[in-house]
Amino acid sequence: IAGLYGAIFVGLFAAMFGGTPSQVSGPTGPMTVVMASVFTQFVAIDPQTGPLLAFTVVIMGGFFQVLFGVLKLGKYVTLVPFPVISGFMSGIGIIIILLQLGPLFGFPTSASVLASFQAIPGYLNQPDEAALLLGGTTLAIILFCPRKLANMIPPALIALVTGTILYLTLHGDKELALIGHIPTGLPDIRWPVLSMSVLQEMLFAAVMLAVLGSIDSLLTSLVADSMTKTVHDSERELIGQGLGNMVAGVFGGLPGAGATMRTVVNIKAGGTTPISGMFHALVLIVIVLGAAPLAENIPHAVLAGILI
Repeated sequence: IAGLYGAIFVGLFAAMFGGTPSQVSGPTGPMTVVMASVFTQFVAIDPQTGPLLAFTVVIMGGFFQVLFGVLKLGKYVTLVPFPVISGFMSGIGIIIILLQLGPLFGFPTSASVLASFQAIPGYLNQPDEAALLLGGTTLAIILFCPRKLANMIPPALIALVTGTILYLTLHGDKELALIGHIPTGLPDIRWPVLSMSVLQEMLFAAVMLAVLGSIDSLLTSLVADSMTKTVHDSERELIGQGLGNMVAGVFGGLPGAGATMRTVVNIKAGGTTPISGMFHALVLIVIVLGAAPLAENIPHAVLAGILI
């Protein structure tokens, strides 16, 4: 639900106030991986107020992004060497794959990347055949989906629906890990909480989220520029992303950035104005308000195949 709230608020405000008309924003792989570490860090420090401290970090990160935009720092993102960006993104990809190997083979997600890596022999020795079949089918659909069909319907969506239907028809009597109950309704306001004892850690985490979100968003803006033959406004984009993350933090949503795959799908579907990004957020609001139960029977193995 935190991911949906993040997609709604970041997607809506980044589209309204951002500088890349065709861009669609929301939680991304890199931002979610980093936020997961931030969340666990502050919950470990204080189990009671840790979640509020983590969402306060999201608000602070959004503020720093707005500050980056006001100070016109966006243009410097293009100076980051491509090997640095490639190494970082590849690292994030490896982390996601390692963490999803457990669910793919029918095991719980490991607590850390190292634990997941060490558990690989166990996954291979005693896989859950039903989970592996679902995850493998999902992965195969995404990798080998015909281009003509992929241009009309995103392969990940085809894989999600197909994998879930396979589970319900063939393995419905088998106890596999599912998404389970998803809360519905509007979010509660989570007012920011500051703790002087961990202020330094909060500032560091906020700057990290802000820098990562800025790089992630502006790189996606460059991709959008190359596809639409337009030129984005870096400073305005940072301000829009920052406002979106500040609102997301207030309502308990994950931080987000310009999402490359969502933006590419949007452009291929003909979306060239901020209306498409805002409409994406409105559709998600409808899901949160009532359609969430439709996702409760999605197996973790299917999601693992999509993420991998």
